[in-house]
Amino acid sequence: MRILLARHGETPWNAEGRYQGQRDIALSEVGEGQARLLGQRLAGVPIHRAVSSPLSRARRTAEIALGEARAGQLQLDKGLQEIAHGDWEGLLAAEIRERDPNRLRAWREAPETVQMPGGGESLVEVLDRAWPAFARACEGLGADDTLLVVAHDAVNRVILARVLGLPLSRLWSFRQAPTTINLLEGPTANALEVVRLNDCNHHTALFGEAVHRAL
Repeated sequence: MRILLARHGETPWNAEGRYQGQRDIALSEVGEGQARLLGQRLAGVPIHRAVSSPLSRARRTAEIALGEARAGQLQLDKGLQEIAHGDWEGLLAAEIRERDPNRLRAWREAPETVQMPGGGESLVEVLDRAWPAFARACEGLGADDTLLVVAHDAVNRVILARVLGLPLSRLWSFRQAPTTINLLEGPTANALEVVRLNDCNHHTALFGEAVHRAL
């Protein structure tokens, strides 16, 4: 089976550098444009199943990427929601640096050690719900079937870390650009190979910069 693991398009909070977490922030005009470009790239690709996070930025990205004819395929799974940032949600990195500097430093240097404040999650908690959701999406797919999964930065990272055999401490060792594609292939969710990582050729040149300023 082939899995296209994508991230949602840009939102106004991404552009401002605000931590979104599970706040339901819609795509910006830029993000909608990125999703349309993703859709153009996938127009000729047979997609047999599509699953996304229920948060509107991921759901809308998936709908646009699928196009009207295939949008009815889309299923939603709460397990694919972004990490809950708790008290950080809605804040700029500069504001977090003033209020919670030690935790922010740990998030950047040792992310696997961080429990987000105010009822937020740890990366282990994200992996514990995201991986089963990902595995559910893969269930029953045939050898030649293609699955589209549209989720979020931290969710994609923990899934990819597991596939690659990387510890969560290496979470920042690769990027996940807006509407990026990660292509995974294999017979089951537990036996996947990474074929393409952070491929955003549909909207960014080879040596271009396609990054976000906050999760």
